Amino acid sequence: MRLVIAREDYDIPVAVRRPLLTRRQRQRRATLVAYSFIAPNFIGFLIFTLGPILFAFALAFMHWDGSNAMQFAGLDNFWRLFSDRAFLTAFWNTLVYTLVSVPATLVCALGLAVLLNQKLRGRAFFRAAMFFPYVASLVAVAVVWNMVFNPEMGPVNMLLYELGIDPKNLPGWAASNSWAMVTVILFGIWKSMGYYMVIYLAGLQGISPELYEAANLDGATSWQKFWHITVPQLAPTSFFVSVMLTIQSFKVFDQIMLLTEGGPGTSTLVLVYHVYNEAFISWDLGYSSMVALVLFVMVLTVTIVQFRLTRED
Repeated sequence: MRLVIAREDYDIPVAVRRPLLTRRQRQRRATLVAYSFIAPNFIGFLIFTLGPILFAFALAFMHWDGSNAMQFAGLDNFWRLFSDRAFLTAFWNTLVYTLVSVPATLVCALGLAVLLNQKLRGRAFFRAAMFFPYVASLVAVAVVWNMVFNPEMGPVNMLLYELGIDPKNLPGWAASNSWAMVTVILFGIWKSMGYYMVIYLAGLQGISPELYEAANLDGATSWQKFWHITVPQLAPTSFFVSVMLTIQSFKVFDQIMLLTEGGPGTSTLVLVYHVYNEAFISWDLGYSSMVALVLFVMVLTVTIVQFRLTRED
């Protein structure tokens, strides 16, 4: 009889018991590990963002009140837009808000950044003070804003009265059809300019001081240095700020809700607030989705135009 003595496992080299992974296998394992870290974010995006967006696009061509069965509407919701006075008013108000607030906020943010980029005493405090409205509670800020601009007892109208303005000619602010949009625009500028001031401050820090030194040697004035050095060097920053402000202005909703609720009448009714009214007040989810689709196309078109203009420059 022939005896065979088996070796213990620990006598067998590791390379024999567990073959080394190939380079492709190691890369595949590393890729799977990386995807496992970002998978929760992508899954959440698919479920809570992309899925509802695609559903809203499909819902724009349906009749649905949220309880009964959906019915295919074709382009009925689209043709209804042109006869809907509320939509046309909201469309116009959104354009007015965008055309006024975007350049005004950009100019105010740039002016504050240039001013607070100088070596001034207490500039850190003023930077924080200008940035505070952006991070403060929107509800609290809106309540204070309405108190400040109260047409009867607000300090703004009291100051205007002390300056000699007839009480009959004092602005009604948020309570007036003529001044409500002005109030909302002023609030939007004041709320956002501190944030974009910080972005412009970062852009100013990246401008080479040698450019200003050369301009000083050539005898350039402060305005010439600003117009021929600061503005061109901040062109990428200005482009980013303008795109972000445009998108923000087209989807303005929260401050409208808190300040005027789209009134008085429809003087401050904007597209997003109109979507809210049609979806959750009238429960016409198909038509509200069509309004949202039109708003999406508007924002996309304006953004593409801005990119094209920047590339041509």
